[in-house]
Amino acid sequence: MDALLPKTAILYRMVLPDHTCPYGLKARHLLKSHGYRVVDRLLTTRAEVDAFKAEHGASTTPQAFIAGQRIGGHDDLRRWLGLKLRDPKALTYRPVIALFGMAAAMALALSTAMMGTPITVHAVEWFVGIAMCLLAFLKLRDVDGFATMFLNYDLLARVWVPYGIVYAWAEAAAGVMMLSGLWPWFSAGIALFIGGIGAVSVVKAVYIDKRDLKCACVGGDSNVPLGMVSLLENLMMIGMAFWMVAGV
Repeated sequence: MDALLPKTAILYRMVLPDHTCPYGLKARHLLKSHGYRVVDRLLTTRAEVDAFKAEHGASTTPQAFIAGQRIGGHDDLRRWLGLKLRDPKALTYRPVIALFGMAAAMALALSTAMMGTPITVHAVEWFVGIAMCLLAFLKLRDVDGFATMFLNYDLLARVWVPYGIVYAWAEAAAGVMMLSGLWPWFSAGIALFIGGIGAVSVVKAVYIDKRDLKCACVGGDSNVPLGMVSLLENLMMIGMAFWMVAGV
């Protein structure tokens, strides 16, 4: 009969008048999604939170208890359930996949709206322009951080330090001009210049010098490894530059 009863977990979490702990909500969702009936014990004042932590020797809330055993907080609960924990320092291509996926979706949507079909030459052009604008936005969001990381591998930036900031703005300008169709020779020249130097820099750092570096392509705080992604970004700009010149 006991086997038919739902599994029960007691969850102590902080819910103050001006703050609800997000990890408490995540822990409750985690327990419910794994079939547990959650007994929600709310700590509604700072004094209750401090008293609870002192009583149980806990450094933080939430705290989950299952079958009389204190499991711990959200991360401890994930480990106890056999789930993976995200390593904030781990290298990942997720930001790049999200960016290029969004750029492709936007380009296809524009092509459908403007041309009546998603598969057109304009969709390819818009994809490159949108991707460049999104990449530039991520760099300009923390342009100093980007420029600092850029110094690790870009050959021109090492000679002239302000080039890192110039690069971010130039990529943004080229992307906007590509989308608008204005001054194609000028935008093509910018893309060819920054893309050419960037491609050579990546090839030298990764494939010749064999250095393990993080890519500044999506901003200075990313954990994207330097390599094919950054090379693709630069080759994409070079290819688009030649395409625009050929179409003029």
